[in-house]
Amino acid sequence: MSYIALARMLLLPVLALAAGPMLLLAPHAHAETLRIEHTQGVTEVPRLPQTLLVFDLAALDTLDALGVEPAGVPEGVKPAYLRKYDADRYAKIGSLFEPDFEAVAAAAPDLVIVGGRSAAQYRELSKIAPTIDMTVDTGNYFKDAAAKILSMARILDKEPEAASRLEALEASVAKLKEQAGGVGTALVIMTTGGRMSAYGPGSRFGVIHTELGIRPAAPDLTVATHGQAISFEFILKADPDYLFVIDRDAATGQKGQAAEALLDNDIVRKTRVWEAGRVVYLDPDNWYLSGTGLTAMQAMVDEIAKAIQ
Repeated sequence: MSYIALARMLLLPVLALAAGPMLLLAPHAHAETLRIEHTQGVTEVPRLPQTLLVFDLAALDTLDALGVEPAGVPEGVKPAYLRKYDADRYAKIGSLFEPDFEAVAAAAPDLVIVGGRSAAQYRELSKIAPTIDMTVDTGNYFKDAAAKILSMARILDKEPEAASRLEALEASVAKLKEQAGGVGTALVIMTTGGRMSAYGPGSRFGVIHTELGIRPAAPDLTVATHGQAISFEFILKADPDYLFVIDRDAATGQKGQAAEALLDNDIVRKTRVWEAGRVVYLDPDNWYLSGTGLTAMQAMVDEIAKAIQ
């Protein structure tokens, strides 16, 4: 069954709840409302909100892909393709982790979207305006991402556009999986501050294994937000056919040792993956900052497909 069909099945209970008369009182009187299921519950939200604030970069990615401009966004680092939202025309409502509650209240939003790094602020923001948490379960990556995307599309009357993009993504994933079974194993690592951690099945970057079908070189890695700390010797022992690298410092703008320089050492140079030229530096904007957005997910799949050709 496709991601879109599965996602719509997940939405059916909430659609049933909303099957009655829809002209209910909302923050702006007489607005049509929808009941939206999200990571922290079910919230009644206005359809076609006039003033939308977004704290989650993946949600901002999806809104941008659907041609919807929010009124307010967080300050701080953003993927290159979303830096246009640093412009003064968009209200700055705090950071990814800490909302500016006064700025949020002053904006008088119809709807606030949180997710991932901002999810912990859901309850406080809900006291100001209807708020939904679009955090994606990375253990159920594409299906849950599709459900969240379709929920946002429902609110914004953008379901055909979202479905079209998800269908294209699903086709790309299916094509990639056909290739992936014969390319050997992969190890996914993230570098930051001169240190490394590895991510396996079930982790935030485990989609490479669980959804895209490339066998893990180290299947028993600890599943943790920051991965399992590893050494250069670990890479040598794991002996992957592909080494996928995410440079966190490049994504966040922090000064540190670049991943390319960190890995260029006597131990890593002994590995088969280095000798074969299969060390792949993934786009950190997509993988670390906005990974479950419509644009990011398609770019991620395309990037892996290109790497294993």
